Amino acid sequence: MGLFARGTGGAGGVREAKGDLRLESVTKSFGNFTAVDDLTLHVPRGGFFALLGPSGCGKTTTLRMVAGLEQPSAGRLLIGDADLTGSRPYERPVNTVFQSYALFPHLSVRDNVAFGPKRRGLADAGTLADETLELVQMTHFAGRRPGQLSGGQQQRVALARALVNRPEVLLLDEPLGALDLKLRRQMQVELKRIQTEVGLTFIHVTHDQEEAMTMADTVAVMNAGRIEQMGAPEALYDLPGTAFVAGFVGQSNLVPARITGSDGDHLVLDAAGTRVRVPRERAAVTSGDVLFGVRPEKVTLDAGPSGDPASGGVTATVLDVSFTGVATQYLVTVPSGGQWTVYEQNLDVEPRRTRPGDEVSLSWNPAHTFVVAADGIPEGAEGKAFIATAEATS
Repeated sequence: MGLFARGTGGAGGVREAKGDLRLESVTKSFGNFTAVDDLTLHVPRGGFFALLGPSGCGKTTTLRMVAGLEQPSAGRLLIGDADLTGSRPYERPVNTVFQSYALFPHLSVRDNVAFGPKRRGLADAGTLADETLELVQMTHFAGRRPGQLSGGQQQRVALARALVNRPEVLLLDEPLGALDLKLRRQMQVELKRIQTEVGLTFIHVTHDQEEAMTMADTVAVMNAGRIEQMGAPEALYDLPGTAFVAGFVGQSNLVPARITGSDGDHLVLDAAGTRVRVPRERAAVTSGDVLFGVRPEKVTLDAGPSGDPASGGVTATVLDVSFTGVATQYLVTVPSGGQWTVYEQNLDVEPRRTRPGDEVSLSWNPAHTFVVAADGIPEGAEGKAFIATAEATS
């Protein structure tokens, strides 16, 4: 039936549980601190799911509860109809791949991978190890020890050691954090290939939005122990539902605004003195004080001042120009004093000759804008940039 053929599940207890992973009103507190707050989550069987968020948001605590390394203060965790709550890690059909690899340095690659099946007394442990090493493309390194491998190769071995146990759910705890940028991107593609091939449920915990969006079918953005927004990566990026998501998943130009009326299917906003139109379907809130947003790559920058501000154009002054290879990043000051970022793809042989101090015009398609509630300022660099913009435009 193959290495990862599935049974019908259910009858053999928690270890043989099969099905979707469900968290039902799960809370985890440490003293007076609530790390995970009434979390309800449904992860379909066989999907690639990512928990994305900053340090301290509760994502790693959630992973540890699924693994059995922590027990919830309230709520239940289930795989299919089997209740995992209270069971020990080794009793669950769950394995974890850690950032630190955690390989046995004195064992060969093959023996590292075969360790789990041997411990369970499986007669074909060696064959299972060989098949799994072939899956992660490490067959030629079976006789080496971990110290003789690169970081990326060690990560593949750690993945194989988890996969060989045929878990129903595989947990990935910041698995690529120790790798350099180029290798990390290669491993993102490899992890997605492997997940697709084996068809297991992967749950990836990361603070790196590129990792989450590259690999996962569904991304849940966590903040302060709760899920701010969940959906397909492209949906989260194109239409964030909160200021936190807009600032954490990629970059956004966010401006405090007030909804002043409507124009057909569009809302009309006053954004620091500029009249802007936003499709009603792209607004998370439809009245009062809000945040108007547009992604940097959705803004068009043209030389010279805007001819018609009422039509959506805004005159700005260039503060900084940064060449990044595939694109050029412009930092500009808009009339209110706030700062916007604009990305322009480098398509022309001759680059644009825009320099700091030049006057330019900014424009955008209303279909690329969005409106979120005027709260939930993101943390980190994106939050600092947002705060500066909000202060300058208010």
